Amino acid sequence: MYDCVIVGGGVHGTYCCQRLLEDTALEREDLLLVDPHDRLLASFRRKAAVCGMAELRSTFVQHVGTEPFGLESFAESCGREGELRPTPGYPPRPTLSLFLDFADYVIERKGLADRHRRAAVESIRRSAAGDGSLVLETDAGDGDGAEDGGETGNDDSSGGRIRTRTCVLAIGHGGRYRYPPWADGVDAITHVWDGFDSERRAEETVVVGGGITAVQLATALAERERVTLCPRDGFEEATIEADPRWINWNHIEKHLHRHPPGSRARAETVSEARNDGTVPPRLLERLERAVDGGDLAVRTGDVRSAREIDDRVRLLLESGGCRSAERAVLATGFAPVFEHPFVDRVAASLDLERGYRGMPVLDDETLAWRDATGSETPLFVTGALAAGTVGPLAGNVAGARRAADRIARAIEARRPTVPA
Repeated sequence: MYDCVIVGGGVHGTYCCQRLLEDTALEREDLLLVDPHDRLLASFRRKAAVCGMAELRSTFVQHVGTEPFGLESFAESCGREGELRPTPGYPPRPTLSLFLDFADYVIERKGLADRHRRAAVESIRRSAAGDGSLVLETDAGDGDGAEDGGETGNDDSSGGRIRTRTCVLAIGHGGRYRYPPWADGVDAITHVWDGFDSERRAEETVVVGGGITAVQLATALAERERVTLCPRDGFEEATIEADPRWINWNHIEKHLHRHPPGSRARAETVSEARNDGTVPPRLLERLERAVDGGDLAVRTGDVRSAREIDDRVRLLLESGGCRSAERAVLATGFAPVFEHPFVDRVAASLDLERGYRGMPVLDDETLAWRDATGSETPLFVTGALAAGTVGPLAGNVAGARRAADRIARAIEARRPTVPA
């Protein structure tokens, strides 16, 4: 049995794994990180590459290492200070290449890949042993051959059942994206993160969306083909995803935790504080240059309908105009993580308390998910799923740091005491 299993090998799972190894008495063999991809951060790497990301929106102190200035020191040691891009009024931001190279350095230096089990967790339930532990069922096999109450150590690599004293959910949106109803049944329409082939060239592409991903994708494609970008209401400018004060626990406690856990007031506070659908100034400048150079066109307005005609997709706008292209790509964001089927299954299995629109009801001090009786469970949450407690930056790197502050302390406090 493990002391802790982290579900998810993205930025949050990778960072939390380090903090548990550094800030608790957990031994390496007591900790496991479960993710279905072949390497840590694989989903982030793929999404960043497909949408044409060149630089991160967050500053250079927000990265997967535990030392705040670790990325800056790494850049200096490699002679790559030029990849820390200046941002007026804010600290510099790293290029994607620098961020990922530093992440690989951290993963190798900390030996995190050794704690990665490649599998997808399908369900989580309480162990029949009656000791408060959890059992994770994965797609890796039919189990390790042991009953829930048996002691098999941590050597269960041949099966799909994993038993643990505590678990951290560090999941992303799980491949669920927003598809507008008008896109149903049109094969020439894909989502940027769900089936879009960024390597295939087209004569002309329409990109639907008005946020940072849409602009990144449109400007990247415009370097090689004709592109039309279709935002709903134009573009809204914002340098970062939320006011930097939301990084601090004091601000979070004052402005978020004053509302009841899981409440509509918390959800609305988070929503109002986030700069969703916005575009940083530097990227808007890049867009303007592409438009001025004739490489990219912008057509504003909602799409009313779409259909395929002669191997082309034709979009009819609410304004009455239309646009025809070889393909259309949606950059319309993620489906709500609170409504994820996996989250539903886990909540039902463990009888967990949920609030407004399915928001997990977490303990604000520990990030443990409460059950229907209001008691803490051995299941902890980080990432966008923890927004009701961690705030509007919960899904960002800054949120990973804040969540790990409390999760590491809580898991250490739950460790069984060993008689002297």
